[in-house]
Amino acid sequence: MPIIITGAGGFVGRHLVAKLVGAGKDVVAMDSSVHGIAAGARIVAGDICAPEVRGEALRDGCSALVHLATVPGGAAEADPAASRRVNIDAMYDLLLKAAAAGKRPRVVYASSIAVLGDPLPEAGVDDTTPLAPRMIYGGHKAMMEDAVAMMHHRGEVEGVTLRLPGILARPKGPSGMKSAFMSDLFHAMRAGEPFICPVSPQAAIWAQSVDRCADNFIHALTMDAGLLPPTRAVTLPALRVSIGALAEEIARQCGVSAALVRYSPDEALEAGFGRQPPLATPAADRAGFAHDGSVATLVKNALAVIAGG
Repeated sequence: MPIIITGAGGFVGRHLVAKLVGAGKDVVAMDSSVHGIAAGARIVAGDICAPEVRGEALRDGCSALVHLATVPGGAAEADPAASRRVNIDAMYDLLLKAAAAGKRPRVVYASSIAVLGDPLPEAGVDDTTPLAPRMIYGGHKAMMEDAVAMMHHRGEVEGVTLRLPGILARPKGPSGMKSAFMSDLFHAMRAGEPFICPVSPQAAIWAQSVDRCADNFIHALTMDAGLLPPTRAVTLPALRVSIGALAEEIARQCGVSAALVRYSPDEALEAGFGRQPPLATPAADRAGFAHDGSVATLVKNALAVIAGG
């Protein structure tokens, strides 16, 4: 039976599908926008909210489901009803359908650090930090983390939830994500163009390259699920880096001046996305998940994605 990937036309989804197809896996790629999905996957184009689309994706059964489809943070805040339709209702219906279509299929759910809320504790975040979402997006993600755990403990699916940090570097253009400035920084500096950064150089973020992220999802498909906590959720390991240090490293690798970046901090944006404290992820580390290893490697991996289109 195939591996079903929702949100397969998205940033992480395209990279994940390409890696799985390249490894010879049977993949069903599901999204409303299917541009750029690797050849070799069976493509199901349509709205995840439509029962017939979900049925078509699952027609040949389901050995595993990687659920990436989402209404992202800024878009969810602007349209809570759309977030509920996609991020809660459609996902829950899909979980039920996947459970019925397979023999306890593995479900790998892409959650977000938004479930932790803001402001984050200054002393740091670890596996004991309680969930305290403030935004609609984080709240809906937290609800569905509970749904995955509940269905796991009922024996209906084998649940794995991964909380994603900032993933770099996303394509240029509107994304509905308030954190898009992190990727926009890469595009501007690679092109040698000036960039007005909406957070200060001291702003600290948690980041991971999309290549590393896709590898973490592939690991989640085969890892020993017994290594996960009862919540079935882990925060992925990430590098904590200041925007100023990130800009310096991008400038070094692109052969441009870091002075291309001018800082004009937006207090609300910095509060939500630029004050991420020290991060410890022992549960994810034990389970075999990893970050990029160094800021230089993170930047190299992110620039390679931009160069590859």
